[in-house]
Amino acid sequence: RRVLLIGEGNFSFAASLCGAEGTHVVATCYESEEKVSGCGGAAENIQRLREKGAEVMFSVDCTKLKDYFLPGKIEFDCIYFNFPHCGRKAGVVKNRELLAHFFHSSSEVLSEEGEVHVALCNGQGGTPADQPQREWHNSWQIVAVAAGAGFILSNVHPFKAETIHGYKCTGYRSQDKSFCVEGALNHIFTRSMPLSYCKPMSCQIELENRKVSFQVPQVLVDKINRGFLEPNSNHPVQTLKEKLTIELGQAFPLQNIDSCLSLLHQGQLNVVCHSNIFWIILNPEETPSTEEMSNGLTNAVLFHHVDFCKDVDKNGCVNVQEGCHISKQYYLRPSLLPYAQAVIQRGAFLPETLYVISGLVFRKCFITPYSMPVFHEMVFVSAINRGTEKSYIQMLVNNIKTSIHSLHQTVSSFKLSINLQEATSFETIELNDFVAFESQLSKIQYLICMDTDTSGPNEKGCCVGVIRTADYELVSSELVIVFASLNLDLLAMLICGIHDWRMLWTSDNRFLHQFPRGELRLFRSFSLYSPSYVHDVSFWIPDGEQFDEVAFHTIARQVSCEMVTSIQLVDSFQQSETGR
Repeated sequence: RRVLLIGEGNFSFAASLCGAEGTHVVATCYESEEKVSGCGGAAENIQRLREKGAEVMFSVDCTKLKDYFLPGKIEFDCIYFNFPHCGRKAGVVKNRELLAHFFHSSSEVLSEEGEVHVALCNGQGGTPADQPQREWHNSWQIVAVAAGAGFILSNVHPFKAETIHGYKCTGYRSQDKSFCVEGALNHIFTRSMPLSYCKPMSCQIELENRKVSFQVPQVLVDKINRGFLEPNSNHPVQTLKEKLTIELGQAFPLQNIDSCLSLLHQGQLNVVCHSNIFWIILNPEETPSTEEMSNGLTNAVLFHHVDFCKDVDKNGCVNVQEGCHISKQYYLRPSLLPYAQAVIQRGAFLPETLYVISGLVFRKCFITPYSMPVFHEMVFVSAINRGTEKSYIQMLVNNIKTSIHSLHQTVSSFKLSINLQEATSFETIELNDFVAFESQLSKIQYLICMDTDTSGPNEKGCCVGVIRTADYELVSSELVIVFASLNLDLLAMLICGIHDWRMLWTSDNRFLHQFPRGELRLFRSFSLYSPSYVHDVSFWIPDGEQFDEVAFHTIARQVSCEMVTSIQLVDSFQQSETGR
């Protein structure tokens, strides 16, 4: 393990690290050997370092680190810079600049999974960990400065000088004098994941007995085919699905529907759903058959009315003109409910059996930490005797509660409550995008609500599932169908304390390694105190068009690579003279 120490004064910190098993220390300082040797204890520490096999380097500029090392010895696993300072009476601006250049330089000599440790005096960093916290403009703004070089603050803890054997701080105003390190903090930085500018992607599927392809909406390119629900996945969403299936399988005859479900739906939707749908243009992969040509069918007519195609953009947004004829509409599935409805029409459908369907669904929505344009839905469907549906639903929910509670107890000690509410009363729950869309698909009888004592989407609680009932007259008028739908992603977030849906979709191993196969754990954030910025945008609406706020949020997701975390509509204005 190669460790690089920057800006050593009397080399007492380096001497305390030297000799640790499996560690090779490279200690550097900005001054010459002649000047440093005059500092109290420096000569003895330098001699000790050399005797133990450490490298000691002088006149090293921390802003040009790669210039001092050969290509084969350029990567370090850890870089320490304790109490950096430009010297003399340099102010916060100059010290920010020093840190900015240091972080850029460190990125060139740090291993991919390495750490940068920066110790600062109390208040200098400008983070909430400083007590008291300085005003932002009067701090070194260390998190923002590090972000400029591709680093995130992954941990911060007290710098306890008294626990470091032989350590003596020195260098106050470039002199051989000590300074106060009470309340000092050690900031640990790791590399951030680079923004993923995903290339356009096409999917090929079989539809109506022919192969077709379609371009995936840009905001979903990195979400398709991630395989979170594969049997060998250790993703928390898959763990949650497995645990729920096992628990419910002990209480009900249960059957998983493992058949391949099409990503696309076809047909008319309620008009209120149009702005929430990812519309798709299909491209034929082969020429039409002779029979199709003789029937006057062209590829354009087979899949879409050509006028409709012109109004679909790369984000799956569509402008449906009033009175416009659409021969066939295709869109990414916003729900698994149609597949659940198809299950009960099968000849082999067994009453009292709980059928389970799981998979991705896609819905355009507003930008908030708990609103998801794509998530994993788990749908349960069963046929039961009329008059028993209320007790059956309560038994189903009780088993879901038992399963979630048993999972939660292994994760954390914070309080969690799950309850069933009639859909006629919305005062005590958060009407999130999940509920709002579900209510547009068909009538909801019950809501499955969950609340924790950690910060969540709303103090009132959050809806994580819905339950519907419907008559079943294909076989017997005495049967009633129960449909239950769960948002697995939202459930996983609430159980594991994940406060932003985007984290579920990261490919960062620092997230994935926190969840061993078959286990749920309380998520520990590895990016602390991220700087955020607020911008105002204003624009005119083209003549004759209405402002679609959901479409605007969808565009913002795509062009910002999902870095925008919230959007609020502040005001709208209409010019009286022109009507614009």
